[in-house]
Amino acid sequence: MTDAPQPPDFSDLPEAVAEPKRRHSLQLVWLIPIVAAVAGGTLAVKTYLQKGPTITISFRTGDGLEAGKTKIKYRDVEVGVVNNIAIAPDLSHVIATAELNKEATSYLAEDTRFWVVRPRISGGSVTGLGTLMGGSYIGIEIGKAKTSRRAFAGLEMPPAITTDTPGARFRLHGADLGSLDIGSPLYFRRIQVGQVISYELDPNGAGVAFTVFVNAPYDRYVRTNTRFWNASGINLTMDAGGLKLDTESMVSILIGGIAFQTLDEGGAAAPAGADTTFTLFNGREEAMRHRDTISQRYAMVFRESVRGLSVGAPVDFRGVVIGEVTNIQVELDRGSGEINMLVETRLYPERLRSRAAGALPAPADQQATLNELVAHGLRAQLKSGSLLTGQLLITLDFFPDAPAATIDWALNPPQLPTTPGSLVELQATLAQIMKKLDKLPLDAVVADLRQTVQTLDATLKSADKTVQRVDAEIVPEVRATLVEVRQTLGAAKQTLAPDAPVQQDLRDALHELAKTAQALRVLTDYLDRHPEALIRGKQEDQP
Repeated sequence: MTDAPQPPDFSDLPEAVAEPKRRHSLQLVWLIPIVAAVAGGTLAVKTYLQKGPTITISFRTGDGLEAGKTKIKYRDVEVGVVNNIAIAPDLSHVIATAELNKEATSYLAEDTRFWVVRPRISGGSVTGLGTLMGGSYIGIEIGKAKTSRRAFAGLEMPPAITTDTPGARFRLHGADLGSLDIGSPLYFRRIQVGQVISYELDPNGAGVAFTVFVNAPYDRYVRTNTRFWNASGINLTMDAGGLKLDTESMVSILIGGIAFQTLDEGGAAAPAGADTTFTLFNGREEAMRHRDTISQRYAMVFRESVRGLSVGAPVDFRGVVIGEVTNIQVELDRGSGEINMLVETRLYPERLRSRAAGALPAPADQQATLNELVAHGLRAQLKSGSLLTGQLLITLDFFPDAPAATIDWALNPPQLPTTPGSLVELQATLAQIMKKLDKLPLDAVVADLRQTVQTLDATLKSADKTVQRVDAEIVPEVRATLVEVRQTLGAAKQTLAPDAPVQQDLRDALHELAKTAQALRVLTDYLDRHPEALIRGKQEDQP
């Protein structure tokens, strides 16, 4: 049987003695939280003192924005960060709350602008490619206003030109946008000197207003008489002057562009100030056209087709353009019942002014002068300006054989007399020729011609038979005759050869004949000296 366990003996343990309590002693364990609290307070104060301003920026959408990650950069240097993104109470936009660095407080001027930098393709250029790896960020352009603000409306598109870029801004007003866009180039003598930075529709919808920026030092070439025109694409025109092709550069063909030039480059026109407004013309020809200060309206009635005549067609006097067509209408002449074409024109008398004449005559004197010119045969006539395009123009010239006419100054506008065009005269001449041809006895002539052709056909058939007979009968006989002639010639050739017997005998006979002739000559000489020898005979020679 096992013994029960005995209780422990605590008699040998030492007795604890209590130490008296210290009233003002500091425990070392409290030093750590105190030091931490002081350090934290110091950091908090330092953070508060270094904390920058908090601003809000409103954007239409939150595309590219992310709280705690989207940075705000100025010249690619981080100056703040977006810490909250919320939707506006009216649900129309988003509000980004951002905290800037303390040194960025001076950036927050009234006209400071913010925009989201992301990859964009506009105006023929690609921007924001760096954000493909690092993500989108908010760009900032520091304003120059004296007042500041904390709430801003962000730009949907980055500004094309910053405020610190040297140059000048100008305003242009055109009929429509055309192929222009923000970033479209601006040319001077085909050199790119600027670009389009913005455009907007007029409040009344009558046109489009553009803001362009011309870089320095090219902005000094913009003067008060400078003309701007749309140089976009390919300007192909077909008018009375023919076919015209005009373009500025390959870039302007693809993305559009604007060009400008001074109307009087040698003049002393003053430089245009910044924000001066100019008219944006549709083309260079229209922009550089001389602006006449005096114009007079005249009407012309044509009794022929005006197909090919258009509004804007020139009116010239012996090659000098003195006006243009402004309107074309159809007019019914109730007296004759004919339908005429009423063409209204605008003439510029300054273009006909003589340099020696000085100022233009008074209106009454102009009427008298024009009446005198009409009395001497001044008429208006339609002519073809280009065979390629078929466009017509109006010419003023003198036609002494034209019927007498006058100007009715009581009409508004007055009507200048006209004369048929050369094409109408040609048509009338052809009509007269056709009438004369109709009077000819063409049926009898055709019948005689048919009979003649039949006779000729019979003659040709007879001649063909004759030729066939000659070929069948006469030609073989001729061939045989030619063979006999060839044989005869061969025999004659043998006979006439130098070594032929006939030739030798002929040669001997000629020799004997020569001797006989010599003997006869001797006998003749002797009888001439002694004629008595015919009676007495030849006497012997004396020793």
